[in-house]
Amino acid sequence: MKRVLALVLALMMVLVGCTGKTQPTGENSEKGSEGSQEYRILYSGEVTTLNYLKTASTNEFALAANFVDTLIDYDKYGVVQPCLATEWTVSDDGLVWTLKLREGVKWVTHEGKEYAEVVAQDFVDAMKYILDPKNESATANIAYSVIKNAEKFYKGEITDFSQVGVKAVDKYTLEYTLGEPTPYFLSMLNYVCFFPVNGQFLNEMGERFGTDNTTLLYNGAYILETFEPQTRRILVANENYWDKENIYIKKISQTYNKEASTLAPELLLRGEVDYADISSSLIDEWMKDPAKKDMVRPNRTGFYTYFYAFNFDPKFSAEYEPENWKIVVNNLNFRKSMFHALDRKAAMLTAEPYDPEKRLSNTITPKNFVDLDGTDYTQLGKLANFANTDSFNPQLALQYKEKALAELQGKAKFPVKVLMPYNTSSSDWANRAQVIEQQMENLLGTDYIDIIIDPKPPTGFLAEVRRAGNYAFLECNWGPDYADPETYTDPFYPGATYNWPEKAEGYMEANGKNTYTNMVDVARAEVLDIAKRYTLFAEAEAFFIDQAFVIPYAVGGGGYSASRLNPFESQYSPFGVSAERYKGQKVMDKPMNSEQFNAELEKWEKERAEALKAAK
Repeated sequence: MKRVLALVLALMMVLVGCTGKTQPTGENSEKGSEGSQEYRILYSGEVTTLNYLKTASTNEFALAANFVDTLIDYDKYGVVQPCLATEWTVSDDGLVWTLKLREGVKWVTHEGKEYAEVVAQDFVDAMKYILDPKNESATANIAYSVIKNAEKFYKGEITDFSQVGVKAVDKYTLEYTLGEPTPYFLSMLNYVCFFPVNGQFLNEMGERFGTDNTTLLYNGAYILETFEPQTRRILVANENYWDKENIYIKKISQTYNKEASTLAPELLLRGEVDYADISSSLIDEWMKDPAKKDMVRPNRTGFYTYFYAFNFDPKFSAEYEPENWKIVVNNLNFRKSMFHALDRKAAMLTAEPYDPEKRLSNTITPKNFVDLDGTDYTQLGKLANFANTDSFNPQLALQYKEKALAELQGKAKFPVKVLMPYNTSSSDWANRAQVIEQQMENLLGTDYIDIIIDPKPPTGFLAEVRRAGNYAFLECNWGPDYADPETYTDPFYPGATYNWPEKAEGYMEANGKNTYTNMVDVARAEVLDIAKRYTLFAEAEAFFIDQAFVIPYAVGGGGYSASRLNPFESQYSPFGVSAERYKGQKVMDKPMNSEQFNAELEKWEKERAEALKAAK
């Protein structure tokens, strides 16, 4: 493959995904391998749209990932694989990517009837939709950050879409022209803003597109046969799928229950579902019962980053005193008092009672995401100081409290009301909110802060809480979209649907942008010298943490589950949509236990190292 592809693969070498065929070991033989396999789960967070061209929510694009294929995919080791694109080349200047499409791939309706062939124009039509501001695509900024003239078209500075760097050269040849060399571009092609859509169907549906299962077309492994919101969803294997030989699960039944996390363990024991999270409140009981212990295993940690965010643009109701909050949150010493007061280990014990340290993260970008000549990104420059130091420090917290009180005397009202909502779909989150409230109030004093925990329903949580600015202090998360540290700056960059840090006072520079944004812009502009690029991003992240815009907390994954899927058969990728796909997986007779998991993990890590070495 070409030079830039090799560079992308090299950048991915440290990352811990189309087809996995590993056979389960020991007693975990696959269930019904000769017949039609079914996989059954409960869920509590309903989707608000099936329109994959609009959403940036994992809960929503996780479904779409099984309905619509991407240009490239990842195998179970995280190695790039052909998918809708069978081959690709890049120009010597790194600007023009040419992809040859797989011929004969069909779009089908929800009834499985053939509608059209998948062609290069489908990717052009999808991008034109995403770059139309009236469609309110939540991933438009990701697309226009790299494609030539895309941002100008999005902002109305040009109106001729043919000037945008995406075109169908012929029926099966797609070409992207970038604004500047982008070392991680190949990895971006696995994300929703690079999904295809049939333009004729999109026009026929208009605003109805993606409102239910009948207003979508499917070219992926599964079809959404039944869609009854807050009741059930049934996915069935697409008999017209180009790679149907690698689809082993023929039916996926997803049943809605707002108490899914509470009910699933019991239903799994009764053989009625095939997956259950085993919460921290249950794990002791399961570990002490030999029969249950034989069904539970750890989950792998992932690359979603979790952090506590301060809201600099509060939109919550007057009873929680948003104007007072706005005054105190703009005081650095107040933020630092809370930064050092949060006992992250105590918080993590609500989710990971046996080994909390494996989930804790002191940085926004997780360890082992990318490296620089063998040095992990988190160990670059000043970022290493944060990466290697626990932010919890009671003595420092109290020192900053006294400084904040002195500076805010006569300006702010104490105790400060700190509105902290949580998502009721997670019992761990509910427990964690209570732990944090008690722990931080005990340390800093109820004369200083009054943390108000506020339960919110799971459906619409992102839109109604985080994006609406309906919080003061909130546990947030962000997942990577491509293989570069820039991806972890996206939620904090101007134009993102969050409320920090551009609204923070005291950071505006001469060009009208805040300090952090300017630092990120400098890093973004460095596209040739990867060492310099990574170092600049690390400096920006260190500044962001030092100013306590957020409190880094943890990485995703971890915890415990009982599952009749083998986690080492699933596609593997820290970014994009591959990891959400059921393709290549089989349903086992019984869940994998911890001993089997650890043995399989060790085997997978060795095999993965060899696979990445071979890919490089």
